[in-house]
Amino acid sequence: METTTTLQTPLSNLQLELLTLFAKNVPDEDLIAIQRLIAQYFAAKATAAADKLWDERGWTIEDEERLLNTRMRTPYNPYNE
Repeated sequence: METTTTLQTPLSNLQLELLTLFAKNVPDEDLIAIQRLIAQYFAAKATAAADKLWDERGWTIEDEERLLNTRMRTPYNPYNE
């Protein structure tokens, strides 16, 4: 009897690539290095996006200080749950 499993949500191209890579038994040292590379890649993309937004909006150091000192969180209310 043959059983076929169908995924309800298809995997992304990144997930498929990682599954292909991880199907090979890589040493833990390589796995850690790969994780760091992926983290560095996405950190660089986030930094580039933030820099672009900064430039587009013409922000200054004064704007940075204002943003750093602005409290934008909603106050905690334990009775609002």
